[in-house]
Amino acid sequence: MRWLTAIPIYNEARSVRDVLAQVRAYAPEILVVDDGSTDDTAKLLGQEPGIHRITHPRNRGYGAALESSFDYACTHGYDVLVTMDCDGQHQPDRIPVLLEQMVGGVDIVSGSRYLRDFRTDTPAPSDRRYINATITRELNERFGLNITDAFCGFKAYRLNALRQFRVTESGWGMPLQVWVQAAKAGMKVAEIAVPRLYLDPSRAFGGVLNDPTERLAYYRTVIDAADHECEAQVGCCSETA
Repeated sequence: MRWLTAIPIYNEARSVRDVLAQVRAYAPEILVVDDGSTDDTAKLLGQEPGIHRITHPRNRGYGAALESSFDYACTHGYDVLVTMDCDGQHQPDRIPVLLEQMVGGVDIVSGSRYLRDFRTDTPAPSDRRYINATITRELNERFGLNITDAFCGFKAYRLNALRQFRVTESGWGMPLQVWVQAAKAGMKVAEIAVPRLYLDPSRAFGGVLNDPTERLAYYRTVIDAADHECEAQVGCCSETA
């Protein structure tokens, strides 16, 4: 099985080199999507040998960075794409655990910070925990999913799953669009437990999304739009390549 580990990055100069050093021990091929960083991220990436790189000339959003990684994995024919963040909350030594669950026709293996507790867990900010629990419950009730963490970016996707997604949401809500499409396509999903690490609880989403009420409303809008899109478009969530 040939897999690629993709890391979306925006202004992660403080952590990128340490994270890449750890990932190298578990990932033979690494793709970094620099989403228009304005700090020293690009300079530091230029000093990292043997990685694949995509650079967005301007910041397009978390969802857009993941979309670029999806396209890259499909274009280059990888069997599995692993995605993880660069802020230190995802532990690369869990990559083999993700891959081990890619059996029995599983299309997506998703990390969950709420499947079980770890000794190293840190408290989740109360607004993020509430919103995560609320959106996770609503996804499960509306679309028949059985997940415990709707927002964990630590995932593994099989190629045939990637080819079915039509990502149009460029922001933080993009994972919710993917969950709706996965449910509509009848994909098989598994979860693995990962530590709940909030190394910077004050980290902001930016703009109006810093307001929890606005953020929850935005996430619900993304879910509704994804649902309507799949209902309206013939062939939505069917294999396109």
